[in-house]
Amino acid sequence: MTVALVDYGMGNRRSVEKALEHVGARVARTADGGEIAAADAIVLPGVGAFPEAMRRLAALRLVDVIRERAAAGVPLLGICLGMQLLFDSSEEHEGAAGLGLLPGTVTRLEAPGLKVPHIGWNTVAFERPSTLTDGLGDAAAFYHVHTYACRPQEESDVVGRGAYGERFVSIVERGNVMGAQFHPEKSSLDGLALLRNFAGVRVTAA
Repeated sequence: MTVALVDYGMGNRRSVEKALEHVGARVARTADGGEIAAADAIVLPGVGAFPEAMRRLAALRLVDVIRERAAAGVPLLGICLGMQLLFDSSEEHEGAAGLGLLPGTVTRLEAPGLKVPHIGWNTVAFERPSTLTDGLGDAAAFYHVHTYACRPQEESDVVGRGAYGERFVSIVERGNVMGAQFHPEKSSLDGLALLRNFAGVRVTAA
C-alpha cells in the first residue's frame, strides 16, 4: 500500500512519515496532485491555523484532489489540524471554509480555568467500533495538542472522545474518511496501532 502524505508545509511530516513506515506502509511525502491521486490512501497532517492551512492547500491545487479521492472511496486520515480540515468550516482567526467531507464546524475548546492549548496525554474513550481503533479495547491514551475542537453535525461520525474542560471529539470516522485530533506518531504503541489499522484499509467502492 502506498500512502500519500500531503506535504503542504504545515505539520511534523517527517515524524508521521517515519511512523507510517514503521508500521509497514510505503510513504510518498508529496505536494503533487498526481501522486496524491495515484496513492492507495492519503494522510493529511497539520499543525497551525486552519485558515492558513486551507490557503496553502488551495495554492497547491490540492483541495479538489483530496475531495475527489475521498469521494472515490480512497482511505483518508486527517491528523490534528488535518482532522479539523475535514469539516465544513472553522471559526479560528478570521474563519475559513474547510474541505467539507464531514458535516460540522470547528470552534474553540471550552476549557474554563484550564490552560489552552490543551497539551499532553489524554484518555480517549471509544463510543463505537471503528477501523482505526480495532484491537485497542474500550479506550486508549493519545498525545494531544489543540486549541480548537471539532463539532460533528452527525453523532454517528464520532468514534471517541477525550475530556479537557469538556468532552471533546477526538476520533471520527465516516466510511473511508477518518480523523484523529491527537498525534498518533507521538502516541507510543497505541498510536502506532492506530496507524497500522489505517494502513490496512482498502479502497471502497465509489
